[in-house]
Amino acid sequence: GDDIDRIVEIDPLTGELLTELDSVDIYPAKHFVTSHDKLMLAIENIQKELEERLSELKRQEKVLEAARLEARTNYDIEMLREAGYCTGVENYSRHLSGRAPGSPPWTLLDYFPDDFMLFIDESHMTLPQIRGMYHGDRSRKETLVEYGFRLPSALDNRPLNFTEFGQRIKQVVYTSATPADYEYEHSQQVAEQLVRPTGLLEPTVEVKPTMGQIDAS
Repeated sequence: GDDIDRIVEIDPLTGELLTELDSVDIYPAKHFVTSHDKLMLAIENIQKELEERLSELKRQEKVLEAARLEARTNYDIEMLREAGYCTGVENYSRHLSGRAPGSPPWTLLDYFPDDFMLFIDESHMTLPQIRGMYHGDRSRKETLVEYGFRLPSALDNRPLNFTEFGQRIKQVVYTSATPADYEYEHSQQVAEQLVRPTGLLEPTVEVKPTMGQIDAS
């Protein structure tokens, strides 16, 4: 029925009972999961930022932008209070995670061991994309902030910039057929692979014994 008799951990292959638990935490499949107290603190900080931003917009005589931002943010706050989430909750990630303004976001790289090795395939294309992600994201978010669609803290819901990315990488292997200057300048050793063009025949190789080689010649 609706009652839980017991909570146990079992081996998924053998079905063997491993341990019995008193309680278990099951989180929703969301990026941002936090406690009720931290959520209430985040809501309080969002409200403070909203008041400051509304005052700024009104001083600039941006009445439409102020009204738009106030309606959108208050709706999000109400959803956070009642349901614990809202559409676009990631734009409040700075408040939910308690980060300082301008600080880098947490990424999967922060969960890797200190000595992990990163392989960057097609580095001549991948590295410029890493540089471009931050600038492209910020350009789009600045437009949203300027026209009252988002609070300024939405700018901190962003990818790592290239400097921050580099600070998290201790060992890296760049693989590219056409490496750029950056890869050469930041590599301690270069391993070159020569690949014969498709369609060329391999040279004929003859193996002869050393005995009697003078007579054979």
